[in-house]
Amino acid sequence: MKAKRSSLLRNRRVQTILLIIFDLAAIMLSYFLALWFRFDCQYSAIDSKYMGAYAVFCPIYAIICIVVFYNFRFYKMIWSFVSYNELLQILTVSASMSLLHIFGITIFLTRMPISYYLVGMGLQALMVSGIRMSYRLLLILKDRQHEEVTGRVMLIGAGAAGQSIIRDISNSREITDKVVCVIDDNTNKIGKYIEGVPIVGGREDILANVEKYNVTKIFFAIPSASAADRRDILNICNEAGCELKQLPGIYQLVNGQATISDMKNVSVEDLLGREPIKTEMREVFDFINGKVVMVTGGGGSIGSELCRQIAAHSPRQLIIFEIYENSAYDIQLELRDRYPRLDLQVLIGSVRDSRRLFQVFGEYHPDIVYHAAAHKHVPLMESSPCEAIKNNAIGTYKTAYAAMVHGCRRFVLISTDKAVNPTNAMGASKRLCEMIIQSFDEKIKQGRANELPQFFTHDGFENADKDGTGSVFRNIRTEFVAVRFGNVLGSNGSVIPLFKRQIEKGGPVTVTHPDIIRYFMTISEAVSLVMLAGTYAHGGEIFVLDMGSPVKIDTLARNLIKLSGYRPDIDIKIEYCGLRPGEKLYEEKLMAEEGLRKTENDLIHIGSPIAFDVDKFLTELKTLMEAAYKNKDNIRELLAKVVTTYKPESNAAAEAAGMLYMTKGSESAEENTADLHIAAKKVPV
Repeated sequence: MKAKRSSLLRNRRVQTILLIIFDLAAIMLSYFLALWFRFDCQYSAIDSKYMGAYAVFCPIYAIICIVVFYNFRFYKMIWSFVSYNELLQILTVSASMSLLHIFGITIFLTRMPISYYLVGMGLQALMVSGIRMSYRLLLILKDRQHEEVTGRVMLIGAGAAGQSIIRDISNSREITDKVVCVIDDNTNKIGKYIEGVPIVGGREDILANVEKYNVTKIFFAIPSASAADRRDILNICNEAGCELKQLPGIYQLVNGQATISDMKNVSVEDLLGREPIKTEMREVFDFINGKVVMVTGGGGSIGSELCRQIAAHSPRQLIIFEIYENSAYDIQLELRDRYPRLDLQVLIGSVRDSRRLFQVFGEYHPDIVYHAAAHKHVPLMESSPCEAIKNNAIGTYKTAYAAMVHGCRRFVLISTDKAVNPTNAMGASKRLCEMIIQSFDEKIKQGRANELPQFFTHDGFENADKDGTGSVFRNIRTEFVAVRFGNVLGSNGSVIPLFKRQIEKGGPVTVTHPDIIRYFMTISEAVSLVMLAGTYAHGGEIFVLDMGSPVKIDTLARNLIKLSGYRPDIDIKIEYCGLRPGEKLYEEKLMAEEGLRKTENDLIHIGSPIAFDVDKFLTELKTLMEAAYKNKDNIRELLAKVVTTYKPESNAAAEAAGMLYMTKGSESAEENTADLHIAAKKVPV
């Protein structure tokens, strides 16, 4: 019987009839109560003239109201979703009908007491809207009674965004979280309430109130906060060990609304506290627009982002040259989906294959080449130094030569801060790449491009000068430049993906040294500056990107553990495994001998290249390349003769041991000596 009654009440037609009856009763009752209140709540004291006018006019008025309400679709609203917009509409129509009541009863019957008009109007609006809002309130209360609160939320920010988040959480049936307190640095707001939730203090009170209110989640809802404020507050929140989410910094409130779905996880980048690097890309657009652009290594972290940003600047054609077909296929699908009109060519090949390079350059004749293809993993290249030279140095030489003889206008080498005073084979091979670029530039400016050796005549370079007259070298116009920067956050092989995998496995998280520091930049920031630097080139420059302040890797690891909801050294252990082969405690962006010149952009500088004997270098390079192809064991010694700033691993071990000695303080000489031997073993020679 009870189930049948419940089913009947859910019937749409029955609901409409009941609501009409409620409205009729509310309208009639509101004006009767107005009359009753006027005569001190004594029915017998009501003047018969007024009672008669009410009895005649009010039933007719109530029916007219029902007809008007029906035409305004008041009876087709879903009660459980009645919001402020519908409430405003109900109040407006109800007030308009009350004006009809005032004029109608006064003109056709008699003038009623003023309190009758005013109190009746107010009671009618209150009762008609109250019936609808009370239904929704009952549903919310009913849902809250049956729902178990699974998350106690502290909200950072008592502004419009914070208010919207609280309201969205309160009104959602799917979300079982509850906002228990709000933090805001505005002292005028502290002690007050927002949507019924207390504002308990500023950022200095976060940790105390996490404990007081048993907070399990913290939501940062200040989209306009500066990067420094965001960093400081999030770092405090990170100490609380709660789940941490935020509104993105670029989030713009639309009509003052923010929802829980707009929240995202806080990333390590947010804790670095650096303002995003914004570059004016108009010059890049003018530089790339309508040109054929080629990206070698276009499927890698840097290469793929180069392709994305190039595709957005309307090139005539984009050529992706990549040896790894899976990553090439991924970026191909992405770009075809985002830029269906882009003339995109994805080609598989190696920069070590000069025949393939000559075929590609001869067919497509790119105007601009971004050379991002390289082996970059320091420890792996330390165990395979010949491969670093073959792929990085020889690959760069072959690609640069093919670009030069096929009329490429600009060749931009992606270099690294590890090329500065390198202690590893990878860094030394990238310094070789820079020297190759400088050599090409000098020979071209001297009009002696034909003197650049064609080392690999057996592999396709014999086709460079087909008629044997040297005519191909007469109008060389290629500008060769290099762009040097540090690590990029989240790139393939970087520390953050490694740390995340280690955390997922329950630890330990391995850090090479507690004092090791690195420069970091996001991939998109680095690539934007690379492209902008490319527009400033005149040939031979080594552009150096300003990477901001360096970051301790140990701090990065600890922050990532906290963001994952764990406690460093308690839930997830941190182990210091010692410097890896060829690794330095810090990276440099310039050699001591190099100076800096400014460009139009404050974040891009030009390092004055160190002079070297180009002819001698090219002769030594030939010997080095031949040794690399023969996989000679003494390749490091040969490399050190060519790259004079390269310190092979024996020196790196001494450097690591010396640094360890300095960090040990005033311990006994015997203990320090033992530590030196241990440090030397951790960096094999």
